[in-house]
Amino acid sequence: MTIADLRTSLRTVPLPRPWGADVPANHVVVCEVTLKDGRSGTGFSWTPQIGAHAVQALLDHDLREALIGLPAHPEVVWDRLWRHLREAGPGGITTIALAGIDLALWDLRCGERGLADVLGRRRDEVPVYGSGVNLHYSLGELVAQVRRWVAAGYRGVKIKVGRPDLAEDVARVAAVREVIGPDRLLMIDANQRWDLHRARRAISALREFGLHWIEEPLPADDVAAHVELRRSIDVPVAVGENVYTTYGFRDLLAAGACDVVQPNVVRVGGITPFLRIVELARTYDVPVYPHLLSDVSGQLALALPLPVMAEDVEDASFAALGLLEEPYPVNVSDGVLRASEHAGLGLRWSR
Repeated sequence: MTIADLRTSLRTVPLPRPWGADVPANHVVVCEVTLKDGRSGTGFSWTPQIGAHAVQALLDHDLREALIGLPAHPEVVWDRLWRHLREAGPGGITTIALAGIDLALWDLRCGERGLADVLGRRRDEVPVYGSGVNLHYSLGELVAQVRRWVAAGYRGVKIKVGRPDLAEDVARVAAVREVIGPDRLLMIDANQRWDLHRARRAISALREFGLHWIEEPLPADDVAAHVELRRSIDVPVAVGENVYTTYGFRDLLAAGACDVVQPNVVRVGGITPFLRIVELARTYDVPVYPHLLSDVSGQLALALPLPVMAEDVEDASFAALGLLEEPYPVNVSDGVLRASEHAGLGLRWSR
């Protein structure tokens, strides 16, 4: 069956807990792919800060015409459109745009079955860790957030680090460890704020708090610095939320630059490249922990081959933002994520 049309709509929704003064909202481009027989599937592209209008323009003006008439086969379409977009750059806006189409085609591929079952469900639930974009929070606000996660039964928590004064990071991490106790996992995320020297110094000061991993300690594309850092510390290194291509993940894994990879299903271009990254990481025995977007990435986690946790950013899922109608595709309770009974991706977009 071939593709007849692509339609997009842009939705901007305020975040109940802004991710800083410069990130008060998230932007979602809903993509509907229609086949010649009238069936349709929906996916989405997403950006929390900039580029949403450029992504929609790329979909409407450069991808729609190239898409119409192709077979409704996610892998075939992805490879064809990747070549079509190559002149526009290898990743970033291009892969974010491709994700909307790819997710819609996977929605169609699933038919009446849910995504996890189509991929090969390996578990019925995954543990959840609480995650917050909270570097701008006061210490009191941070502690209150962590207490909410503990009350919800989350198995671990992740907080932002990278304040100008390292002593502030130390005090904040110490306070979080005191709240969660010795048994819950504690992850920290520097969001690329450090250079190699600062990263070594910061991790040396923070390692006493029993860190499960340090996320994005360095610029995402500096493979050599990640290798050097990993050689000099005993805290696992997690990377990937700002890596946009399978080639980027290949280079990090081949160099021995990381212990955990965290592809974002939209930033890498959808489920098709996400699954390629999963198999690539598996050959290096490196686990995949999907980044953000729990409404879909939680479903993917149910089918991953190695141990995994789902990330739940407080009040930032599409369900929490009011973008979806019930029943939601995933539910979080008692510290675990489970998929609901639904067809396809289970994304019922609100009107």
